[in-house]
Amino acid sequence: MDKSDYHARIEAPEMRDYGVYLKCDQLLACQKPLSEMVNADELQFQIVHQVEELWMKLIAYTLVDVLDYLERQHTHRVVTLMGRVHRLVRMMTAQLDLLETMSPKEYQQIRLELGNGSGQESPGFKLILRLPPDLWRAFKHAYLDGRGLSVEDIYDAHYDHGDAYVVAEALIEFDELFQKFRANHLYLIHRSIGLGAKSLKGRPVEILEGGARHRFFPELWDIRCDMTDRWGAAYGTVRDSISHPPQAKAG
Repeated sequence: MDKSDYHARIEAPEMRDYGVYLKCDQLLACQKPLSEMVNADELQFQIVHQVEELWMKLIAYTLVDVLDYLERQHTHRVVTLMGRVHRLVRMMTAQLDLLETMSPKEYQQIRLELGNGSGQESPGFKLILRLPPDLWRAFKHAYLDGRGLSVEDIYDAHYDHGDAYVVAEALIEFDELFQKFRANHLYLIHRSIGLGAKSLKGRPVEILEGGARHRFFPELWDIRCDMTDRWGAAYGTVRDSISHPPQAKAG
């Protein structure tokens, strides 16, 4: 089949107002020319990763706004924008599934085109990793220290499902979703190049596994363990079974 006419239309779209506003001609020129693709999956590979960078740009931009609203204690804005971030991370995670339609052999052909590059160099990913410490400092200053509260207070001792708790839960949901994204990406790497392979930087894949276990807001995870341990000390870590109640002792 002669695909040249279709390929020409794909690479040189008709530009009207909508396309001009979105700069579609420039956007669609961000991929290699179709005639230079190493295989039929390279276009998908480039587009998925370019879209990931766009989503991460929007995530970073939104989190900077969240920082501003945290400092001003505009809780409704914080929660709304964090909800946007949550949706963005879910989309990032879901679209990784597209890359599972690519065979390991086809990926190896594309991998040779990356030079010494790897996903660890992603500018959007690296920027997002810089933001959580600032988010935590802003939250702690505005919602905890400034109110004479601790994490333990808002989750247990003085729990009232107030705005400090709601914001904390929005932060930990971002943390959870982003770590799920990293875990999904790790499984994609396992599926593409194998568990014990070296990355293009010569790093073992196990290093990526270490990153997937990282937590942005450890205090919000640790409080759950602390609460459970305290409660367990109060009512016992081993309790009577409700399906097999203890037999009454014979008199």
